[in-house]
Amino acid sequence: MKVVQTKDTMSSIYLDAVRIRNQVFVVEQGVPLSREIDKDEAHCIHFVLYSDQKEPQGTVRLLPLKNGKMKLQRMAVLSEYRHKGLGKVLIEEAENFARRQGYNTILLGAQVTAEAFYEKLGYEVYGEPFEDAGMAHVHMQKRL
Repeated sequence: MKVVQTKDTMSSIYLDAVRIRNQVFVVEQGVPLSREIDKDEAHCIHFVLYSDQKEPQGTVRLLPLKNGKMKLQRMAVLSEYRHKGLGKVLIEEAENFARRQGYNTILLGAQVTAEAFYEKLGYEVYGEPFEDAGMAHVHMQKRL
C-alpha cells in the first residue's frame, strides 16, 4: 500500500479522494454533496491510500490553521476495506506530514461512532458535543 498527497484539485489523486468521500459520506451517510465539497478544498492537503494494485481505498485531508494547528477532515475508508488498519495508516501519514511541516496540534470533529477509533490513536475529546450534517460529533485534538 502507498499513501500519496496533493493540493492540486485538478489531479487524479484529488479526484480519487472525492470519489471515496462521495461514496462514504454522500451515498452511505446521506450527507448533501453541497456540504461535502466545500470552500476549503483548494486550501487542504488531500491524502489517498492506494492498494498495491493502485486501487484507491481511503482518504483524509488536512486544513492548515494558525498557531501551529491543522484540522484533520473528511476521513473515509471504502466499506470493503474497513477494519484492516487502513484508517490508522492514513492518520499516521497525515500526522507525520503535519510534524514535518512544523505543526504541533491536530484538531478534528469526529462522528461519535468514530470517537473510540481516534482515542486509540491518542486523540482526546474537548469541549461540548455538536451536530454536523445531522450526526452527533465531538471535538478532539492531539498534540504532535
